[in-house]
Amino acid sequence: MNILRAKQEIIHTIRAYLAKDDEGSYLIPSVHQRPILLMGPPGIGKTAIMEQAAAECGIAIVSYTITHHTRQSAIGLPFLTKRNYGGTEHTITEYTMSEIIASIYDKMEETGLREGILFIDEINCVSETLAPTMLQFLQRKSFGSHFVPEGWIIAAAGNPPEYNKSVRDFDVVTLDRLKRIDVEENFDVWKKYAYRNHIHPAILSYLDIKKQHFYAFETTVDGQAFVTARGWEDLSQFLLTCEKLDIPVDEPVILEYLQHPRIARDFAAYYDLFRKYQSDYHIDEILSGALPASAIERLQGAPFDERLSVIGLLIGRLTEEFSTAYYTDLYITRLFDSLKAAKRFVGQKPLQELLSEEAAAIRQKLDSRQKASAVDRREAAALRKAAQALEDDKVLLSAQAIRDDTEGFPVISARFQDEVQAMEEQAAAASAKLEHAFAFLEAAFGKGQELVVFVTELNTNYFSTWFIGQNGSEAYTRCNKELMIGKQRQELLHDIGKIQSFLTVL
Repeated sequence: MNILRAKQEIIHTIRAYLAKDDEGSYLIPSVHQRPILLMGPPGIGKTAIMEQAAAECGIAIVSYTITHHTRQSAIGLPFLTKRNYGGTEHTITEYTMSEIIASIYDKMEETGLREGILFIDEINCVSETLAPTMLQFLQRKSFGSHFVPEGWIIAAAGNPPEYNKSVRDFDVVTLDRLKRIDVEENFDVWKKYAYRNHIHPAILSYLDIKKQHFYAFETTVDGQAFVTARGWEDLSQFLLTCEKLDIPVDEPVILEYLQHPRIARDFAAYYDLFRKYQSDYHIDEILSGALPASAIERLQGAPFDERLSVIGLLIGRLTEEFSTAYYTDLYITRLFDSLKAAKRFVGQKPLQELLSEEAAAIRQKLDSRQKASAVDRREAAALRKAAQALEDDKVLLSAQAIRDDTEGFPVISARFQDEVQAMEEQAAAASAKLEHAFAFLEAAFGKGQELVVFVTELNTNYFSTWFIGQNGSEAYTRCNKELMIGKQRQELLHDIGKIQSFLTVL
């Protein structure tokens, strides 16, 4: 199955395993909670979806790559102790707590979350000495004499043998105790993740044209040549940073991430063209409302891959606008909730103290979520900004020597309204850019397939669907409706043609 379906299966499994009866006992006893085993090629996002599933279910996660561990770190170090058996004292060997089990208790202390996932990566690539320990772990949910705490779900991931020479096959006894999920690479599914995680638009446009290059593994005379989803994502982060710092990126640099010479060479050439199109087609002018005749004429005569590249550029810039609006809305919403909560207790506590408490609450919850790996970087920045705004309000009240809370709240409310107005202005500017993009593409292609591609990308993009849902778009609504009618008409004509052919045969 694809990685998105696998994520849903994991989430459903977590919810089922953690469901409780009226007395607080788990509906599925621990002994029947089979460890989840994700099997699939390397670099397709197995670890990422496990982290996302934990975040969506509101539980903690502890991750280990087991190939980095020895038997001693997994089951603990031996020590001698005395025991009395049948009236006779004996010296026996016991073990200190497993480092892995101890890390679960550390995570519970850090986050305050009593339930979570223990995720073991590359579980079928362990050493000879550690292999029996892993089998015991999967069968008994323990390392040595130390069991995984109740409420913690075991999940593991492994690679098929064609990708790793050190892979060990599990026996039937072990497999019969696992909930195995086989996953495979899928660009269309990954693209939804890519939009949410700000993957470089050049990469998305390139892979739209050459999907076969999304994931590749080949054995050549020079060794293995490969490209993975992880490689594309890491390259994206590097490209975005280099562009901000004006650092050039060429084929040898790209080969460091895409370790497949032919694909790296091909993408390097495309990336150079993509950067050139950005200036040649005056993307910023188009989004500001200009309709450069030269750009329209050139695009009408351009090959289809060049047209897709320009659409990718437009989508990339619009995604920046939409994601900014999304995280600004998150900031404003969190700030509003805090101010509303503070207002309820005005008169019972000083307003400045209430603002400090709300700021501290935001930071405390954010710290807990970060320790649980349940928040992304931009969301964390928005929440920190909300906490800082509350602290700034407190400073504002002190600077104006406002002691009366009934006078103080209108002051911070006015400042909040300024923030709301700025958010609305940014959203209005983003809406205008979306309308301008539609106007340019309609001027160049009418209702052609290029417009279908553009609307499809908007529907795939998390930030654009959120933004349009919040702010609307006349051009999007009109084009979506017209293109759907066109699609239905084509399907109807196709069906009529099939019926006519059938009648002719009769």
